[in-house]
Amino acid sequence: MTKTPHPIAENIRRQRLSIYDHVRVGDPNLWFSNSELEKVLSSEMIGFVVPDVPIRTRSKIVKTEICRILGYEAPSTFKKTKPRFPGQNFDSYSQVSGNLQIWNDEIEPGRRYVIIRISSKNIVDSIRIILGIDLAKLDTTGTLTHKFQARLIPSDQIFELVSKFDTAPVTANVSKQPHPTRFTCVPTLSPQSGQILPINEVFSRLSSLVGSKFPDAGANQERNRGSALHRLVCQGLGYGQYQDSGQFPDVVHQLLEVKLQTSPTIDLGLVEPASTEETAYEVSGIKIRHCDVRYAIFYGNTDGTNVSILKFYLANGSEFFSRFPRFEGKVKNKKLQIPLPKNFFSR
Repeated sequence: MTKTPHPIAENIRRQRLSIYDHVRVGDPNLWFSNSELEKVLSSEMIGFVVPDVPIRTRSKIVKTEICRILGYEAPSTFKKTKPRFPGQNFDSYSQVSGNLQIWNDEIEPGRRYVIIRISSKNIVDSIRIILGIDLAKLDTTGTLTHKFQARLIPSDQIFELVSKFDTAPVTANVSKQPHPTRFTCVPTLSPQSGQILPINEVFSRLSSLVGSKFPDAGANQERNRGSALHRLVCQGLGYGQYQDSGQFPDVVHQLLEVKLQTSPTIDLGLVEPASTEETAYEVSGIKIRHCDVRYAIFYGNTDGTNVSILKFYLANGSEFFSRFPRFEGKVKNKKLQIPLPKNFFSR
């Protein structure tokens, strides 16, 4: 029995789009969200028998099947674009082992990675979609191409609003006065026009966190430390509930990344704040870039039991390095190897 094609796939097929044609992120008629992409590929591909052929041929067969499912006509030759499916901003990897290998490319924070597991019997048995920024967190080998770092040099000031104004794409979508005091949505919701607090209002609300304390989960528990601060930030901004999806930025709804510093080195991971590369978000048809994201830096110390917040800084990505000097230098590698956790496909 033939399955009913997904409505978005039908729209793509009717418009005769190629995988290289641009699709606006969030377009309800043509863009597959992360969850939709994972659902439709899993529905159609799990159980698909991959011929026992050389790796390159196998890769082309899988990509061709992906095209069919998503409504695209497969090209006779797949161009060596980055990513391989530019229109939907994703790369695909077929895995017969737990060791993901990425050749001659860097992990891009906003890119989507379609990881397809093929069993020992050459049958697709699981599929997962993951953003580059989350994929990078799985690296335990130290083989990632580069990570960005900056230095926090504390001044005598307790509060510093480094950026007086938001960048133009954010300014065009900020809330009008009076600004909402409470948000009924979750902080992981995609940013919406008219609901983004201007940077000076974010600064005003979060300045009250200076002097706060929260339990120290331990020096080797940075993620848990960060979660405790993240919870306070959500409360300070006016959210009735805390939620953390692990996405960039931390508070997606406010385009706000949160950093807790008990040392001068700011670890920025794969995201360069001043980069004009586009994120996965779009508001009122305006693409949001990494340099548009706001960075809340909380500086504190710990007595081993509690972390105390002593200073607060707020900057947009565009002006981030004007206050926090960049660490120069990066290491390049030809191949990245990332061992996938045993429970990677069973989350």
